[in-house]
Amino acid sequence: MRKVVKFGGSSLASAEQFNKVGNIIHADAERKFVVPSAPGKRDADDTKVTDMLYTCYDLAEAGKDFGGQLKAIRARYQEIIDGLALQLSLDDEFKTIEKNFKEKAGRDYAASRGEYLNGIIMAAYLGFEFVDAAQVIRFGENGEFDAETTNKLMRERLTSMEAAVIPGFYGAKEDGTVRTFSRGGSDITGSIVARAIKADVYENWTDVSGFLVADPRIIYKPETISTITYKELRELAYMGASVLHEDAIFPVRREGIPINIRNTNAPEDEGTWIVESTCQKPKYVITGIAGKKGFCAVNIEKDSMNSEVGFGRKVLQVFEDSGISFEHVPSGIDTMTIFVHQDEFMHKEQKVVSGIHRLADPDTIEIEADLALIAVVGRGMKSTRGTAGRIFSALAHSNVNVKMIDQGSSELNIIIGVANADFETAIKAIYDIFVLCQL
Repeated sequence: MRKVVKFGGSSLASAEQFNKVGNIIHADAERKFVVPSAPGKRDADDTKVTDMLYTCYDLAEAGKDFGGQLKAIRARYQEIIDGLALQLSLDDEFKTIEKNFKEKAGRDYAASRGEYLNGIIMAAYLGFEFVDAAQVIRFGENGEFDAETTNKLMRERLTSMEAAVIPGFYGAKEDGTVRTFSRGGSDITGSIVARAIKADVYENWTDVSGFLVADPRIIYKPETISTITYKELRELAYMGASVLHEDAIFPVRREGIPINIRNTNAPEDEGTWIVESTCQKPKYVITGIAGKKGFCAVNIEKDSMNSEVGFGRKVLQVFEDSGISFEHVPSGIDTMTIFVHQDEFMHKEQKVVSGIHRLADPDTIEIEADLALIAVVGRGMKSTRGTAGRIFSALAHSNVNVKMIDQGSSELNIIIGVANADFETAIKAIYDIFVLCQL
């Protein structure tokens, strides 16, 4: 077996954490390809190295002195090197970074140096080969990730290697210009590497022991999910569950490679397995609950709109022309509701309203703000009768008014709209009825 292991910023924030990571890697001879993030926070009051790099580069771009900030970043890495007793110097690397900052190489370049430098340290610490992600992860001229070219480059580079460290989060265009994934993109790099070497498992090590059924900021010590499918994870990640970057699923899904979410600080925990499909029955009817606040609903009424050909297209055309994406579109015979992100919509609301009147000629339009969407996700719902009834009964007993209901045809999820003020109460009610009542 061959395993790709990715370690998050909290797992690599200090020399002490590096030692934990080293012990984990050496404990399993199959862990040969390592993807590190930049150093994260050492404590609650600390600053992530990536944020320090952004601040440093902003000073450079503004033509201000950034020497003090760069010195502080250098000290963070030197502290790790000294703590590991490594005979390693980053002098040349920091000279290059200083030069490129002065030449305004770009914020993507600046942010990527966190992973790049940590990768050099990790390779020296483990005795593995270092592979610069800029050489094997390709972005197109338009800035879009080029999956097939990347897979070819990565496979050719790693095939002959016994073990390697490939820093996460960034790659480069054909001309060498560094580009980064969105925040948390080291998860994607790990998935890309796993696909390229056809790994048996992609282990993603972080500071929690897997996915939780619900947000621990809302539910006290929620249960851990033992096994979750790619599809379930996508639904939960989109609604805010953030243990793994949602785009990290795509590369491994193409090869059927499972992802194992593990805890660097509790390596004995099994964590969560993310798989394409499984015959294992979930512990509960639902797999997880996730949600977001900050939506608004545009309610459109017109008599017999269901019989008017093209009505829905005309309405959605207005949102598209205004550059606004929509989340859900529940409808009835005479009504149609568009759920959108409130912060995107509020500055364009009157333009949208007038546009709908002009193109679709509705009877009335009403806007309701300060709404939240909650996704109840689970492969077990498909084979269990009365799931929706239990959800709405629990919400009614908690005096939560349901604004919207939307269930996918796959019966994998149910989306519920509630007022922002009822968000936490609703999640607690759903968790209690499906999890606590079965413990």
